Amino acid sequence: MAVKPLPGKRGKKSKRVRLEDIAESCGVSLSTASRAIAGEKGVRPEIRQQVLEAAKLANYVIPTAVAGQKVILAASSAAMIDYVRNQFTLYVLEGLKERAQALGLEIVTRPIADRNEELAVLKEAQDDPQVAGLLFLTVDDEGMLAATRGFDKPVVLLNSDDPFMRLSSVTPCNRSSARLAADHLIGLGHERILFLMRPGRRTIERRYEGWKDALLHHGLAADADLVVPVEDWLPELAAQAIASRIEARGLDFTAVLAAGDSLAVGAMMGVQQRGYSVPGDVSVMGMDDLPQASFLNPPLTTMHIPMREIGSVALDLLRDSLSGLPMPPRRVELACHLVERASTGPRRSTRRTPFQRSM
Repeated sequence: MAVKPLPGKRGKKSKRVRLEDIAESCGVSLSTASRAIAGEKGVRPEIRQQVLEAAKLANYVIPTAVAGQKVILAASSAAMIDYVRNQFTLYVLEGLKERAQALGLEIVTRPIADRNEELAVLKEAQDDPQVAGLLFLTVDDEGMLAATRGFDKPVVLLNSDDPFMRLSSVTPCNRSSARLAADHLIGLGHERILFLMRPGRRTIERRYEGWKDALLHHGLAADADLVVPVEDWLPELAAQAIASRIEARGLDFTAVLAAGDSLAVGAMMGVQQRGYSVPGDVSVMGMDDLPQASFLNPPLTTMHIPMREIGSVALDLLRDSLSGLPMPPRRVELACHLVERASTGPRRSTRRTPFQRSM
């Protein structure tokens, strides 16, 4: 039986759309439509599908009973370390908690350092009827992701993605963000742009890909020797890496794009330790736009990442999965934007030595 569209309702929300309208468009009784939308037993699958499609077509708001339920947030070791060191994870959690409060959901946090702890969390979620679903924060390990196969409650990844698209996820658009950042530096005349990164996470690999995209698009070399890896996100490690490079090779670059603001802080320190200035000799740019970025000397040009929205959108995605509407896993990438401050500027046409000073 074909679903008859309701006149004047498509493409906009309307409080005038009633459940009676949905039932009439499908040719079923009001009680059948109600049971179909509520996911109750006694409705044939094809009728349930028909009613849900009619509701979606009419922009009928399907009430999802989530108030009073719990959502388990499984946080990886990387997320917990980041929470202690800077505010990225903090703001993701703030957005998540604000949205949970609005929806009447309780967030229960569980740290997971290995597969055994993850399996324990999955069992807890499975056994507790009050748990509506799971959120995994900063989880990249394939073994841990694979353990969720066949789990019959919704699972959404925060600040990570599933390369095989088995699970829904919410991240910033890391690749396009880094591409925009590198484009900005290239627009200022820079051609030798270092990419400073802590390898390992897929989200950071996406930022590396964006940096590479920009260089190749503009016909510039994206040589491996322009990539500067560090073992951790500590500014002092970034400072050491940049200072050591200048000492060994001289100033063979005019800009640094760091995969995170904390590394950008270290990059500025390393440049200044070798007697050069930012942005006079080297432009430095970060990614994240943490609050302290505007208080650095000089204030840091960076890409603003919508951290709070990562948490709130992930919870909405999980709630949508509880609505009964058939939908495949989705990867949501949130747009980022440039915040231009004083740490970037045009490339100098002539190179100074570290001991030459402007008069």
